[in-house]
Formats: sequence, structure tokens, C-alpha cells
Amino acid sequence: MKKVTLFLGLLIVLGLVLVPAVAAQPTTYNAGFQIQNLSDTNAANVSIAYYNQNGTENIPPVSVTISAGSSQTFFPIDATAGFNGSVVISSDQPVAAIANVLANGLAYGASYTSFSGGSANVNLPLIMKGNSGFDTWFNVQSTNAAGDVNVNVAYAGTACTETATIAPGAAHTFTQSTNSCLPNGYVGAASVTATGGDIVATVMETGTTTLFAYNGFTAGATNPVIPLVNANNSGFITGIQIQNSGNAPTNVTVSYTPSAGAPGTACTETKTIAAGASATFALYAFSLSGDPSPGTNNCVHGATFIGSASVSQSGGSQNQNLVAIVNQLNLATAKASSYNGFNPASASGEVLMPLIMDRNSGFYTGINVINIGSASTVTCTYTSNDGNVSQSVISPSLSTGDSFNHLQLNFLASGFVGSGVCTADEPGGSIIAVVNELGSSSGDQLFSYEGFNN
Repeated sequence: MKKVTLFLGLLIVLGLVLVPAVAAQPTTYNAGFQIQNLSDTNAANVSIAYYNQNGTENIPPVSVTISAGSSQTFFPIDATAGFNGSVVISSDQPVAAIANVLANGLAYGASYTSFSGGSANVNLPLIMKGNSGFDTWFNVQSTNAAGDVNVNVAYAGTACTETATIAPGAAHTFTQSTNSCLPNGYVGAASVTATGGDIVATVMETGTTTLFAYNGFTAGATNPVIPLVNANNSGFITGIQIQNSGNAPTNVTVSYTPSAGAPGTACTETKTIAAGASATFALYAFSLSGDPSPGTNNCVHGATFIGSASVSQSGGSQNQNLVAIVNQLNLATAKASSYNGFNPASASGEVLMPLIMDRNSGFYTGINVINIGSASTVTCTYTSNDGNVSQSVISPSLSTGDSFNHLQLNFLASGFVGSGVCTADEPGGSIIAVVNELGSSSGDQLFSYEGFNN
């Protein structure tokens, strides 16, 4: 049986995530998840196990069948009211899942993806306490089938550490706002190590009007790829947080490339990042305000930019493992989301997206696909949950580094809920993708998740 894990939980009202102890931030949480069957030919027999934080099962495992190539929504979830825990999904076919977290009704939203396996070392590029109204908290989940795992958390630039013992399949919450060791105003990174088994982690970033989520990294890359960067775009800005998970400092350069036909000028930004530490890119490179941790850049300050970014290293130790997350924010409309940067080695000829929508209770999706292989067109096919509706779109020819944006709003049927698959049409085409979910109501109704390479 194949397994994926979701950190859906902690101290929730009718859902699966934790409530940070910050009164001006979200106070009640709810969540749901979407499972996509990645097989084109076989139905998936799926078992869903809900674990309380002490490792006991919240309810008996739930069994469902998902048709070949289809997806299924679990909202509300089957766990008992007030569930505080994690989820393990087992299937006889390959599956992928995403979780959407809602807070204070629909006032806040964030999304993250499932894991297919863990690691003894997990890196978290952005951790905050009292940073202009922003805090983080994160769940660490054991991927063990048997035996407890012992976890240690070390916060970069400090002597602060935390520990926990986690039962198989269960999760533990680390909340920075109540960590007396961390100084107020802390912005940094964390390294999580485990003995006795492997772990995974998901981080929630909470603000007074916004909510972000991203997954911890079980592995790094010397040259991460960022599929979508917005700057001064209808109020949207982007911050990229890059952590050096290696053992020596390195000079990191981010190269920004506008999408075909989109506004923007190609430019670069360079900063030095110490071992274990992280640095912020993009946020100040395109803005008119000064950078509190300056490097060098030749970007057009105040100009609109829509495109992608690639990362390289130079000088000193050039082969350090790096991990990156991307925060998208519109302060005026209080909409925000986060997604993980990609290891280019994970790119493939096919990307799967478990949740695609068009005017579904006011929600719709948009995708951004970047080709990092040889020149190719890309075909994206969207299929409804029941498998009865399927519609495709073909990109223009994409050279290496080119990206393709497609908005599902008014493209599919009103009320459409389903999944998507994007395929490079020529040999040598190799793609990655990120999906944005956006609601039409006020509040933070922007979610982002990474497509699954297959």
C-alpha cells in the first residue's frame, strides 16, 4: 500500500489545525483535503487514518474508492469535532493530496500539499515571532509505522532549541509566539532533526489579516526554481525566503525572467547566506523601500514584474544545498499565500493538480507552468470529480525557462470542481507548476499549492 501524509491538525474547531495564542490573529480553524488518483487505468482503494496528537486513532480508518484519473473532496472531514491531529492516507494506487485550511470562517485561507515520505532532517526557511504582526507555528509528524521518534528543533542565529517525542503517524505542534527563548521580532529559519525515524513538517504563517502555509523541506537543491514571481502587479508583491541548509556560507543569485508577453525586465539579485541561515529576496528588489539586509540587485524599482526566477551560487562554497519558499501578498485586499520552490531535478513531462475550480461558490483557480527542459508546448486537461467533464488547453511553444499562465475562470463550467494534468507535448519537455486558488469575497481567500510531478 502506498501512503501519503497530511499535517492537518491541531486544536481546531471542526477541523484539523492549531490555534496560535495571538488574539489579533485567527482564532478558529477548519480544513478539508482533496485526494487525486494518479492512475489513468485503475480505481484507487483508499484508507484514511486520523491520529490524535498522543498517537491514538481519532476514529476507525475511513475507506473510499476514487475512480481512475479522478479526485475526491473531503470537507467536512470525518474526524470528531475539535479534532487535533494528523492524517495518513494509504492507497493501492499512486495518489496525491492537498489540504486547504480555513480560519475564522472564510476570513483566512492557506493551502499545502501531502508528503509521500519523510526524512531525519527537515529545514524551515521562514520562522517568525512578533514580526510586524506575523508569527509562525508548525507541526512535525512522524512517518514511522512503529516506534516513537525523538525530535529536536534548532532556531538559526540563536541558542534556542525545543524537543518532542512523537508517536507513529502523530504530530506535535511548536508555537513560536509562546516560545520565551525567541526574541520578539525574530525572523529566521529552523532546522528539525529526528532520531528513531523520519519526519515531515508544515509551517503556518499567521498575520492580523492573512494566513500562509508551506511545507518543510526534506531535501535541498543547489539551484532551486521559482515558477511565479509578482511585483507591483495589481497590488501583489512576492517575497522569496532562501535558506542555506549546507555547512558553509555561499553567495546566492536570484535571476528574474518575465513570462512571455508579461510586463517586466530581466534582472538579478545577490546576497550572502550563512550556513543554516536564510535571506529575503524579491520583496525589496522591486520595491521603492530600502532593504534591511541589502545585497546587490539591478532590478527596476517600482516597476511591474510577472515571471519566474532561478537560483545560482557563486564565490566561496558554491555547492550548498538551498531551500526556498515564496510568499505572495496583496496588502490592500488582504490576500496571501505561500508555495515551495522546486528542485529542478524533480521536473518531469507530467504534472498533476488535485484541485481545479471554476466559479465554485466564488472560487476559481489559475496555474503557472514553467518549462525547464527543451522547447515544448504543454497540454493541460481538467477533469471533473465525477469524471464526466474534461476540457483541455494547449500553451504556445515554451523555450527553456519560459512559463505559461492559464486562468480557469469562465473557461470551465460554472461550479466546476475537479483535478488537472499538464503534459509536455515534445520529448525533452520538462515542467513544474504551481496552482493559485482565489475566492471572490473579501478576506484572505488566496491559496497556493505545488503541482505533483509524475
